[in-house]
Amino acid sequence: MTDHYFSKHPTSFERVTPLICMLRGQRLEFSTASGMFSIGKVDRGSRVLIEDSEIKGGMKVLDYGCGWGVVGIAIAKAFLKCSVEMIDVNERALKHAKMNIRKNRVSNCSVVKAATGSYDTILFNPPQKIGKQGCFDLITDCYSLLKKGGSLQLVARHNKGGKVLRQFMEELFGNVSDLTKSGGFRIYFSTKS
Repeated sequence: MTDHYFSKHPTSFERVTPLICMLRGQRLEFSTASGMFSIGKVDRGSRVLIEDSEIKGGMKVLDYGCGWGVVGIAIAKAFLKCSVEMIDVNERALKHAKMNIRKNRVSNCSVVKAATGSYDTILFNPPQKIGKQGCFDLITDCYSLLKKGGSLQLVARHNKGGKVLRQFMEELFGNVSDLTKSGGFRIYFSTKS
């Protein structure tokens, strides 16, 4: 079986690649590794989600499908009054996310085994390789984890499957808007009523 970044237990050799970058005005240091998404660099979608998501102090935020933790950690570091939780199916990614929380000294960020629900916002860069229905299922899960008035902020390439995800969000939530457009990527923003 081939490893994917959405595999629960990657079996590939764990080749670690360090990364230092500036995100949302913060210098951050990460450990990335094979068997995860975007090794050794911040992918364009995650960068757009980090820089352009709508966050307010005091929010309870979930980084859904966190990988090695770049989105959640960058948001936690930039918004110290927020509480950020991160989840992922990939055990190797979660191990690196925990290491990266310690490395960047973010006390308002944690990796959780299961999301608790009642989030003010969920940040999501979906694994589009799992297919349309797989993404729809994950978006539906995000919906169930939001409190009333909470928002899903999902980043995708608009012309590479994003349009379909946007339509699904509109059907599920009853609303959707484009929060930002950048280099072919858009953040779709829906609020749970």
